[in-house]
Amino acid sequence: MATETEYDLIVIGSGPGGQKAAVAAAKLGKKVAVVEHGHMLGGVCVNTGTIPSKTLREAVMYLTGMNQRELYGSSYRVKEKITPADLQERTSHVIRREIDVIRDQLVRNRVDLYLGRASFADANTVTVEGRDESEHRTLTGDFIVIATGTTPRRPDGIDFDAERVLDSDEIVSLDFIPTSMVVVGAGVIGIEYASIFAALGTKVTVVEKRDTMLDFCDPEVVEALAFHLRESKVTFRFGEEVTSVDVSPTGTLTCLASGKQIAAEAVMYSAGRTGRTEALDLKAAGLEADGRGLLEVDDQFRTKVKHIFSVGDVIGFPALAATSMDQGRLAAYHAFDEPVHDMTDLQPIGIYTIPEVSFVGATESELTEKAIPYEFGVSRYRELARGQIAGDSYGMLKLLVSTEDRKLLGVHIFGSSATELVHIGQAVMGCGGTVDYLVDAVFNYPTFSEAYKVAALDVMNKMRSVESFHKAMADKEEEPADA
Repeated sequence: MATETEYDLIVIGSGPGGQKAAVAAAKLGKKVAVVEHGHMLGGVCVNTGTIPSKTLREAVMYLTGMNQRELYGSSYRVKEKITPADLQERTSHVIRREIDVIRDQLVRNRVDLYLGRASFADANTVTVEGRDESEHRTLTGDFIVIATGTTPRRPDGIDFDAERVLDSDEIVSLDFIPTSMVVVGAGVIGIEYASIFAALGTKVTVVEKRDTMLDFCDPEVVEALAFHLRESKVTFRFGEEVTSVDVSPTGTLTCLASGKQIAAEAVMYSAGRTGRTEALDLKAAGLEADGRGLLEVDDQFRTKVKHIFSVGDVIGFPALAATSMDQGRLAAYHAFDEPVHDMTDLQPIGIYTIPEVSFVGATESELTEKAIPYEFGVSRYRELARGQIAGDSYGMLKLLVSTEDRKLLGVHIFGSSATELVHIGQAVMGCGGTVDYLVDAVFNYPTFSEAYKVAALDVMNKMRSVESFHKAMADKEEEPADA
């Protein structure tokens, strides 16, 4: 018979959002429980998503010697024959450490952890089905946070076998490095993995039914990334749709609606994700997910049942680990009426391709569409001493600046350390700073951060030229007429 325990807050899911919600509530002195199914402590983020993919990327960058090839030649490699064991050893190590950190944080904050499948019995009761009957539990809570995350969407008619046809969660466990691969979907995850396997020497073909990729990014940055990937022998098939994938003992054959056929050793699908809500029995709690398994929330992350909150990927865009963490913390504070500042609209986006892409603020097309006058400035890594030292001649940083009040409107970066550098621009923008700060600031030399000063000077020179023109015209109008 299941044991019943009462809590102030029950959190379903231990990913970034759930973990931070639990810890935030515990810091307020509340009695908190976290329920996580099976062995997935840390959620998809730690086990199959963010952490494994970024660790895999780091291992690939190191072992292939990608960052050193401009200095030592295109054939330079740290290790000549890279094996899956080389990549998985580092990934497994990081995952284990992250799980230990999360478990330790929950223990230190006296959060009870239950492993098993959670489902609603009613709006305040969660049943936990453990590995055997002795581990079954019934938990009641004044408040509940749903942070179950998402799972890869698997199109009908495609036979996923976890060996040659895989989804984006399974790809980190691939037990061989394919000589060729088809990546279906040119979203963030698809392009990240396409660049990682291209760096390993895999001939990658990206199939995308839309006409572009990453259309929410700056077009110049996307163009630079596409060029770089093509240099790594990535082929793009835009405006194409997969109709079938056939599998043999030696490979796969991907058939497109246009009649094209692509032979490859493996296929990875990255065709969107759906909310992990099917097993929750939401109706028992008075809730219902949409067609993609996602939950609707208000600006305090409350569902339509006011004492039940939801955070993270399961509520949809932006579905980022960083934003999920803040959502979880804020949900806990709102539940217990703790005064809090709401999340800022200024959210950085980081895409861990090889090379990296990151931006914060508006794009040029958004500013143009809204008729907001601006000027841009660009710094090329090849003009920076740090760029030469690091062997990065392709990177760039672009600033978008208001010509009316000189405030920063957007920062777009492509190249080494992009996801780190973007936070300088984010801080300046968040404080309402102007381009003058970046012009006057002293940056360490040689660093990639110096790109901000170079780009800022570029903007100032352009604005000065326009101002000089207007001044000359004004002076001309003031000249006395000839007698």
